[in-house]
Amino acid sequence: MNPQQAIDYIHHINWQFCNPGLERIGELCEKLGHPEKKLRFIHVAGTNGKGSFCAMCSSVLREAGYTVGTFTSPYIRTFYERMQINGENISPDELAELTAFIRPIADSMTEKPTEFELITALSFLFFQKHGCDIVVLETGLGGRLDSTNIIDSPILSVITGIGMDHTAILGDTVAAIAKEKAGIIKKEVPVLFGGEDETAAAIIRDTASTQNAPFILTDHTALTLKTADLSGSTFDFENRQNLFIPLLGLYQLKNAANLLTAVDILREQGLNIPDKAVYDGLKNTVWHGRFELVSHNPLILFDGAHNPQGIRGAVNSIKQYFPDEKIHLFTGVLRDKDYTEIAGMLAEVADTAFTVTPDSPRALPAEEYAAVLQSAGVSACPYDTVADGFSAARQAAKERKKPLLCVGSLYLYADLYPLF
Repeated sequence: MNPQQAIDYIHHINWQFCNPGLERIGELCEKLGHPEKKLRFIHVAGTNGKGSFCAMCSSVLREAGYTVGTFTSPYIRTFYERMQINGENISPDELAELTAFIRPIADSMTEKPTEFELITALSFLFFQKHGCDIVVLETGLGGRLDSTNIIDSPILSVITGIGMDHTAILGDTVAAIAKEKAGIIKKEVPVLFGGEDETAAAIIRDTASTQNAPFILTDHTALTLKTADLSGSTFDFENRQNLFIPLLGLYQLKNAANLLTAVDILREQGLNIPDKAVYDGLKNTVWHGRFELVSHNPLILFDGAHNPQGIRGAVNSIKQYFPDEKIHLFTGVLRDKDYTEIAGMLAEVADTAFTVTPDSPRALPAEEYAAVLQSAGVSACPYDTVADGFSAARQAAKERKKPLLCVGSLYLYADLYPLF
């Protein structure tokens, strides 16, 4: 099996897009000899901020001298980045090797695993093979029935925050979504909640209590921003002074506060994480697609925000970095998102939009989204292709000396990356 054959098999069209449940992943892991039982995990769920938290956490632990596996989704640039060890993607050849090993086992199952379940099992094999000390494991969707929840007892469970997303699957209230995310909490394993919604916090606290799991809430009032520009942010948190993160977007400060709180818990769990590793790990964190500066001339930013909570974070960041001007937008959105609310938020900072249809069966057509933005007060024009729309947006930004924000769907990044 070569790398392309491995990718084609993983993306096989007969497998269901989303079918929550732990029966298939449980059977698959059993047939593989339970590689997940030979690993230590930090399990991360949440509506927004999961990937950024995972990137920061992995960077800090790597600086502390640990061999760190990282499992995230979806991918931004290439499929291989979903599984990393010490910041390096799984190689195409190794993915092919592991897929060739797992394929006959998966095919022998009466009820075949979904794509995400197969990828999860592949990652367990990969991390076990390389003897990872710790795996930072991001959930795919929800928590309770997510395939990553097959793990028995992580050293820490993290729920970064709760917002309204994937409501058709997880529920249409904050309480319902919080209950699903809280499903990752394990008996006597500390759980950190990094959000600020009181309803969600109460549900997560109650779930932790039933599991006799220590509940820790990030104190975001202890966060003080000192400087913020397009090179990054300097801040204080509790007794730590002058920390620096290169990740843009003011919301990254809250993700960093969650990480710093997690470090203190992990130290109590026996991990050796020196202060220098904390400072250096944050300073060296790399995470693409979240308020990423991808061009200086013209000035272009990409943010994968795709729900109201994420869009609010992006809009607030635009106001911080560009307080006295309206920007241009290059945008596409999925039909199952609250795109009317999203458009209203974007209208606070933008005067012109170039809309496209993301590469997803769930995409909202560019023409429809342009009409929604027009109704919100933003001049908008739809384009047939991502390349045409981005070319027009970049040219307009350059001629008018306007910042350009690409936003609305992570699906756009892979198409845009070669064009950046």
